[in-house]
Amino acid sequence: MIYWSFASRCVLVVCLAGAGCAVDRARAPGEGDPAVAEIRGLVTRYAQSIDAADTPLGSEIWSTTADVSFIHPLGHERGWEAVKNNLYTKLMGETFSERKLAVRDIVVHAHADAAWAEFYWDFAAKLRSDGRMLTTHGRETQVYQKIDGRWRLVHVHYSGMPATGQRQGF
Repeated sequence: MIYWSFASRCVLVVCLAGAGCAVDRARAPGEGDPAVAEIRGLVTRYAQSIDAADTPLGSEIWSTTADVSFIHPLGHERGWEAVKNNLYTKLMGETFSERKLAVRDIVVHAHADAAWAEFYWDFAAKLRSDGRMLTTHGRETQVYQKIDGRWRLVHVHYSGMPATGQRQGF
């Protein structure tokens, strides 16, 4: 049996009533929220880093630690070194001679020190091997963490567009 003091019961009633209780709630994805605006800017810079296969710019966006991850249809990169080498250098830099990642419909959910962004993207690139164009479309979730006062990307998960036909997507 739990025994509650009078003071504990009063605090509980006040919190349940929604007044005077410090609760970490997700900020609405509004334009006026500085964290939302900052993360939207990071998503834009992320797209620029992919367009240029730019690892120095990528390292300004990503946390450069061993616990970051990137899940994509070709694999699962674990750690900044794997993201840098396999995504930026090999896939973007060595596979494609031109790249353009266009992001749209960005929605950001921010808490005190953690946030996520979800968006749709269109990717157009030219294969370095034969000059053919490749176009893909998908959706992505990016997870951000505030580290030493700065938002840093710590996880990406992307997939293709939703399956719309019968017996697809299972």
